[in-house]
Amino acid sequence: MSRWRFVWPLVVLLVLVLFLGIGLRLDPREVPSPLIGRPAPDFALSRLDAPERSLRRDDLRGQVWLLNVWASWCAACRVEHPVLMDLSRQSGVLLYGLNYKDEREAGLAFLRRYGDPYQASLHDPQGRLGLDFGVYGVPETFVIDRAGVVRYKHIGPLTPDVLRDRILPLVRQLHG
Repeated sequence: MSRWRFVWPLVVLLVLVLFLGIGLRLDPREVPSPLIGRPAPDFALSRLDAPERSLRRDDLRGQVWLLNVWASWCAACRVEHPVLMDLSRQSGVLLYGLNYKDEREAGLAFLRRYGDPYQASLHDPQGRLGLDFGVYGVPETFVIDRAGVVRYKHIGPLTPDVLRDRILPLVRQLHG
């Protein structure tokens, strides 16, 4: 009996080490979103460029669209921005922005300086819509289908490879 007293803590330690090893191999950008397969959160926010005009989720029904969450203070957003500019030149891809926890003037200055790839950007200064979408940090990008259902979430800057291998094939499939 006394021998088993030392074996159990060793077994527990080995199990913990096993789980830690598995966890260290996971890619944090592959965190599954509970929104996948569910309707995108309802929203009605003012546009960044025209605060008197608003955009609602239901205005986008019937279209396949991407929501890119960004901010002027985000260094990774600057890295991603040329990819978004290239994406905006492709037909069939509707790209909307969500200016997250940012000052309106700072967001507008960012778009003037680096270019504006978006059909429109929503202004979310308190980050409420970002919270509804489960945003961990910026940038993040969501693919939303014609019925308003979230089909994919990408955490971190978009790259040409991610667009080519994951997002654009999914957009084409959703256009079906």
